Amino acid sequence: MSDPAVTVNGVRRALSETATHTTALDWLRGGGLSGSKEGCAEGECGACAMLLATPAPDGGTAWTPVNACLVPVYALDGQEIVTAEGLGDPERLHPVQEKLAEAGGSQCGYCTPGFACSMAGEYYRADRAAPEEECPVHDAEHGPNGFDLHALSGNLCRCTGYRPIRDAAYALGAPESDDPLQQRLAQPAPAAVATDVEVGGSRFVRPASLGDTVRMLRDEPDALLVAGSTDWGVEVNIRGRRAPFVVAIEHLPELRGLTVTEELVEIGAALSLSEVEKGLDGAVPLLAELFPQFASRLIRNRGTFGGNLGTGSPIGDTPPALLALGARLVLASAGPDGDVVEREVELSEYFTGYRQTVRQPGELIKSVRIPLPLAGVTAFHKIAKRRFDDISSVAVAFALDIDAGIVTAARIGLGGVAATPLRATATEAALIGRPWNVETVRAASEVLGAEGTPMSDHRASSEYRSLMLNTALLKLYSRTVIESKEVPA
Repeated sequence: MSDPAVTVNGVRRALSETATHTTALDWLRGGGLSGSKEGCAEGECGACAMLLATPAPDGGTAWTPVNACLVPVYALDGQEIVTAEGLGDPERLHPVQEKLAEAGGSQCGYCTPGFACSMAGEYYRADRAAPEEECPVHDAEHGPNGFDLHALSGNLCRCTGYRPIRDAAYALGAPESDDPLQQRLAQPAPAAVATDVEVGGSRFVRPASLGDTVRMLRDEPDALLVAGSTDWGVEVNIRGRRAPFVVAIEHLPELRGLTVTEELVEIGAALSLSEVEKGLDGAVPLLAELFPQFASRLIRNRGTFGGNLGTGSPIGDTPPALLALGARLVLASAGPDGDVVEREVELSEYFTGYRQTVRQPGELIKSVRIPLPLAGVTAFHKIAKRRFDDISSVAVAFALDIDAGIVTAARIGLGGVAATPLRATATEAALIGRPWNVETVRAASEVLGAEGTPMSDHRASSEYRSLMLNTALLKLYSRTVIESKEVPA
């Protein structure tokens, strides 16, 4: 096992004696790379964005923007990153930096390095259309050069305004063939390396296999598991939390599978949400509706299903959708002989209390299984103060089967209205076997408005949450009526 190090802008930098809780942002800035900024320290502003070399489906590399403020730097051991300093310099600006300057896309400049890195990730996206080609998508959220504006959804600017930044993004051409970062894409991304360091009495481990991991958790059941670290990174930065023993599992191959069979869809717990979104490519419409509303692209590039479920949070966005899909979880642990033992639990039985689950000490979430076939009518409604990049006040997911105008099956998942995510079983019972019409929907809506025990907090009052639940089913019904009228007879 070699000494921990990260390749930064083409130069290998050692991590010697760096505290195990240190984020990539603090490590970069402490090493003189101050282009990355700390704005919010919780993954909402994107001022700290950097590019991470990740595996591409063709065996090459993709430049993936991530929040440096959330990633433990030891999770980057053996990996390769590019910061704003690595894009260009004053004598030779990178095309992204050049276009930002030309468009007047920077005023105070604090957010600009993060914007440049996120923009560069989209600039190098392999399937982005070049300007001379016929762009497959050109609408309010896509440029004539194929630039997806959602690539910047996790980057905030408070003084320039977004129009010049958008203009800069839409003015980008295709990378030149001699562009070093473009040429790098043809080579494989760095393979994950096993890591085991101890500094100041705290230990950070990235095991080589699932077997090693579960045996370690058997011996150290209080170890903290992290994957994308989009939740734990906030705890470290904002609340000053420290963990004596951290086990990173995002690179475990056994947790990174994505399988679709005739019976089920199985999603590895350590796949990032962006990877799942690309891999499914709309095959699960309810998840396809969820993904754009889950935080920002920067967060989805690191966040995982396993992490979102592992925290047991009542306001995570994925649990309501997975409850509506009838998902099951595969939990793994070490058997008596140290081998990997698995058990499967219904997600509806997984949550037992506020941030409490049936997961036992020494267990981890290996995968999520979604049974097939899928329901015919699905929808995900998220009520939040902002359209994107915000925590939900209420999240409702629907999965209904309607045959000859009768509701034959119904699953409804709720988040943000109780101490745990839950199934709206009373509302389901009020729908099943009844005609899908406005009378049934209005009656069931009254039941839905009383599901759970809606709370009052800084995001919403209990009365508001009840009202949002009460109107959610009517909103779904209206959509189905509109869609039915759009289908030719």
